[in-house]
Amino acid sequence: MRRAPFALLVALALPLLAMTSAHVALADAPQAPAPTAAGAADTAAVVTKVQAFYDKTQTFTSDFTQEFWVKAYNQKKHSKGKVTIQKPGKMHWHYDDPRDNKVVSDGATIKIYEAANKQMYEQAVDKSQFPAALSFLTGTGKLADTFTFELFPGEKLAFPGGQVLVGTPKVATPAYQKVLFYIDAATSQVRQVMVLDGQGNRNKFVFVSPRVNDVIPPEHFKFTPPAGTQIVKP
Repeated sequence: MRRAPFALLVALALPLLAMTSAHVALADAPQAPAPTAAGAADTAAVVTKVQAFYDKTQTFTSDFTQEFWVKAYNQKKHSKGKVTIQKPGKMHWHYDDPRDNKVVSDGATIKIYEAANKQMYEQAVDKSQFPAALSFLTGTGKLADTFTFELFPGEKLAFPGGQVLVGTPKVATPAYQKVLFYIDAATSQVRQVMVLDGQGNRNKFVFVSPRVNDVIPPEHFKFTPPAGTQIVKP
């Protein structure tokens, strides 16, 4: 399987490495002193506000940019596209760059289509680690049930005017060790998500002009690849 950045949307078998909160807090500012986390009450209040916002949404649509930093080679790969999510568990990630790559879920099966290789990977949603990271969007889970959080001021992590929730999964997963949620303090919306995997790589998504509760046609979450596509299943 070619390691295109978008393929990290699905569960990957990666070894776990220890990572402290300070290391995570410094992910975007390695030369700065480690910021101090907020108290438990303040952290819980922010998590509650974010969850409340997304509890009121049925669909989420946004343009996005993606930056995947490969630690071993100190290289960055950039992509962009559009994401649409509908509760429960449906999503469609369309990549403009790499062109026409897709990640589509109808709520039961995740399909990952690589246009250049004429391959599509299929995996049952309940076997994938990916939905847990964005379960607050897909309606398949709650933030507080999925992660243990620490809260940091956005100014300390290159996100002025916001807050950053650093989530450690309550159930260990090889797909990621930490997930950082960059929160717009005024609206409690998640504007960026950064996934840190067991190899120290960083996969960051920035949501551009997100919208909620648009009407999405059901066929948007169905995908049949072009004839001649090789189908790969675990």
